[in-house]
Amino acid sequence: MPFTADKDLKLAFTPNLIPAKVHSALPEDLHLRPLAQDDYSRGHLDVLRVLTSAPDVGSSAWSERFDLMASHPDHYYPIVIVSKSTDRVVALGTLFVEFKFLRGNAKAGHIEDIAVSKEAQGKGLGKRVIEALTGVSEGLGCYKTFLDCSEENKGFYERCGYEFKGVQMSKYAPSS
Repeated sequence: MPFTADKDLKLAFTPNLIPAKVHSALPEDLHLRPLAQDDYSRGHLDVLRVLTSAPDVGSSAWSERFDLMASHPDHYYPIVIVSKSTDRVVALGTLFVEFKFLRGNAKAGHIEDIAVSKEAQGKGLGKRVIEALTGVSEGLGCYKTFLDCSEENKGFYERCGYEFKGVQMSKYAPSS
């Protein structure tokens, strides 16, 4: 399957927000870019399943969610790394921006859903995704960028420049 260039894709946000130094750190056979409208067919959900439950919602529902996120380009910044040889997503992550009243109406960046396909793990792609999303956050003027992680992933994020700042708590809604 041939690799598709960015100019042929509808992207979630403008690609020039991703720092050039992250692109140059990737091997030649990989391409980092914003999530594209047709990344469902490139296995986007397959890579998310590395993290947790990601049922196949179908192409139509996936496209509706993409369109919703793309309609808010000042809030959502999902990125993917695509293999040029297979035209498949091999790594991904998302930054979303919170507009705050604190710190003089500042912005904070939240990094979510960092995943690398099983076949591509151990190649530093997770680090590249974190570098890209952190760079986007900083480029947008966010005063901080933060993420939640499991205890077993704490060391990885510390190597990416993040530091432990507290305890995360969650309350899940009851199942219907």
